[in-house]
Amino acid sequence: MAAETLALPSDECRVLQTLRQTPEILDLISGWTDAELGLQAVLRRQYPNDLVRAALSLHELRRRAKGKFTRGDSMWLDRVGLEQSTSEAVARHKALRFEGPVWDLCCGIGGDAVALAERCEVTAVDLNPAACLRTEWNAEIYGIASRVKTLCADVASLTEITGRVHVDPDRRAGSGGRVSRVEDYEPGLPFLNELMTRSRGGAIKVGPASNFGGKFDGVEIELISLSGECKEATIWFGDLAGKAPFRATALPSGETIAGHPLDASAALAPLGRYLYDPDPAIVRSGMIDLVAERFGLNRLDGAEEYLTGDNLVASAFVEPFEVLADLPNNESDLRAWLRTSDFGQLEIKCRHIPIRADVLRRRLPLPGDQPGVLIFARCDGKARAIMARRNRNAELGARSEKQL
Repeated sequence: MAAETLALPSDECRVLQTLRQTPEILDLISGWTDAELGLQAVLRRQYPNDLVRAALSLHELRRRAKGKFTRGDSMWLDRVGLEQSTSEAVARHKALRFEGPVWDLCCGIGGDAVALAERCEVTAVDLNPAACLRTEWNAEIYGIASRVKTLCADVASLTEITGRVHVDPDRRAGSGGRVSRVEDYEPGLPFLNELMTRSRGGAIKVGPASNFGGKFDGVEIELISLSGECKEATIWFGDLAGKAPFRATALPSGETIAGHPLDASAALAPLGRYLYDPDPAIVRSGMIDLVAERFGLNRLDGAEEYLTGDNLVASAFVEPFEVLADLPNNESDLRAWLRTSDFGQLEIKCRHIPIRADVLRRRLPLPGDQPGVLIFARCDGKARAIMARRNRNAELGARSEKQL
């Protein structure tokens, strides 16, 4: 549906509309196989400079978006919008909780709006007219344009918001760079808390590294990871909030766990047959001990996130490493062990022990052709160097396992 605009179209909107009406420039860029300088010369002979810049930028952004959206090679994007957008898999996961009409505030390029519109009628709001255009056109790309209405407005000025709401505050407001304090988001914390009181329910997207703890009352905070990277913290409120204060979800498997970090207390134990690296969503949610309790694992040290056990666990929440040797944190011992190993490539992991991995790797002998892992971890207060292999069988099993 056409955007309701409170301001005259910007130059950015004009260029966007011209670019959309000139698909041949994008076709020319996509099919070009010679040097890039030659391409730019050809383009500038045929098209205005602002259109050439916009087309080249969009072509590059579409290339980058393929890893984030299934239709990324056709979407309408800008750099900041793509960087701040919700990955398609994460957006669809969140959308599963929503029903009925939804307001998507600070919609950007429409990543969340598109996922929500696959289930609900959506009003997508952004102060930037170009963002509204991109959301509208991306909804067309995904075939759900009839369910998306765009509104160009300052979300803080809206008084008619009813039903459920999703909001993705600007995390670069003012500074131009990423901010980690929720207080520095735009719209700010007072608006977000006030919005929660007048909405039936909804979700607020905040950065996973932000200071979200204690900022919102009566909510469920879900940490969501995708392919081993923590992507966002979702603040669920109203009738969309679960009973537990925290939840961690690992995508694409969908494995999820809810509770409070103090609901469990894992015991300390010596290094067992396997060492486990918890998923970042588990670490950021503080629920390492709950995961340890669920799978019968122990901690190596009270200040260390790594877990251990003798049984092989297949779960998206923990990455297993088969322990081959437990060595002192001493380079001479490492070199002696590696000389007789079959390692040809070495991955180095550490959390709290300062290691210059690239420098160390160059000094270590790797005589074989097999991949290996060197993990620096504290075990009962002492720094240790653990030689290990990734366990592929457990990783394959975790891809299909889902626990509620």
